[in-house]
Amino acid sequence: MRVVRIGIALALGTLVVSMLGSGSPSVAHDPATPAGRASAQEFMAQREPSQRLAAVAAATCTNGQAAGYPCRNVDLLSFLPLADIGGSQANDIWGWRDSTTGKEYALVGRRNGTSFVDISTPTAPVYLGNLPAHQNRTAIWRDIKVYRDHAYVVADVSGHGMQVFDLTRLRGVTTPQTWTANVHYAGFGNAHNIAVNEETGYAYAVGTNTCSGGLHMVDIRTPKSPVAAGCVSNDGYTHDTQCVVYRGPDTAYTGREICVSSNEDTVTVVDVTSKSAPRQLSRIGYTGRAYTHQGWFTENQRYFLLDDELDETRRGVRTQTYLWDLADLDNPRHIGTYSAPTGVQATDHNQYVKGNYSYQANYRAGLRILDLRNVAAGQATEAGFFDVYPSSDSASMNGAWSVYPYLPSGVVVVSGIEQGLFVLRPRLS
Repeated sequence: MRVVRIGIALALGTLVVSMLGSGSPSVAHDPATPAGRASAQEFMAQREPSQRLAAVAAATCTNGQAAGYPCRNVDLLSFLPLADIGGSQANDIWGWRDSTTGKEYALVGRRNGTSFVDISTPTAPVYLGNLPAHQNRTAIWRDIKVYRDHAYVVADVSGHGMQVFDLTRLRGVTTPQTWTANVHYAGFGNAHNIAVNEETGYAYAVGTNTCSGGLHMVDIRTPKSPVAAGCVSNDGYTHDTQCVVYRGPDTAYTGREICVSSNEDTVTVVDVTSKSAPRQLSRIGYTGRAYTHQGWFTENQRYFLLDDELDETRRGVRTQTYLWDLADLDNPRHIGTYSAPTGVQATDHNQYVKGNYSYQANYRAGLRILDLRNVAAGQATEAGFFDVYPSSDSASMNGAWSVYPYLPSGVVVVSGIEQGLFVLRPRLS
């Protein structure tokens, strides 16, 4: 069992890694655990330079290929290389639809900033400019979420805090700009990730230098006036989380705000309805765990899909997705494990569920889409894929960092670490 860590940044110091091409340090995962150090060290050891690629026009997935990229049931609408969207290397990605204009945008995290790309015409995306990192603090790990037409940007580097950017400023822009944040929140320095519950108006920064690395809760109901709201610290470092207003089958918690967190070696469920008095409901490990990384509820909030970032390299298995039944939030049950097709041993990274499908960014295997219609039996099947790293599907941390599948148009955007922005359209039954 992991020991709860109080004040890890002060008591145990910070794992510092040097950035490629930068003298600024970056905090990396949890410096207080072997798994946290191993994940960060593995990522650093596997870094590759940005690929020198050209923009690519639309290509239908035909006979397993689209413009040279292996694929199935996913078409390429466009590709913009890193050089065309601000340079450096990519990390997180999110999306935004302007409800006034109907335009859709990709928000692409990079080591030295955040790119804004108009993808309203997905076959002809337009780069609108860069929000530089706060005080130019370069970081491998940057994360972005959106609430009420505002982007919230954090980075895993000391002193960065949270940038708040009013996305309506993108209206009417046609040529690239260098943007500035509307507001800077300094309640924490580094943050590995950020989650937003759009229904309640709270943001949850995780892996920060506060709250023992657990949930740092921020009230963003007034988007340009973020206010610290509380901490979840009793289970130490949280790598990622999803927070929802709960409407699942466990009626004891109907209407409560529930966060399901990936805490390095456990799935940890917390009731955060009262920000001043959060309550941990359960903390469950699982066989084969190596680094409990990230996960997402199915839309009925009964099942939870989990990815473990290090099990492929530690155990030599094909890409694994752990399927959980959360019908009882006090007692989650691991009910099955999906294994990718033979030959696909890629490290899994981030996934998001929309409808009957999980859209996964699995590093060298690119975008992988799982059909979840048989999840109740602890099973899933692959419905399609688009491989952004054609040369290999091995377990290394290169290629697809993240995916955003929630744009109303059905367009899916993927960030490639060494590649850039892929704009895709799945063809799913």
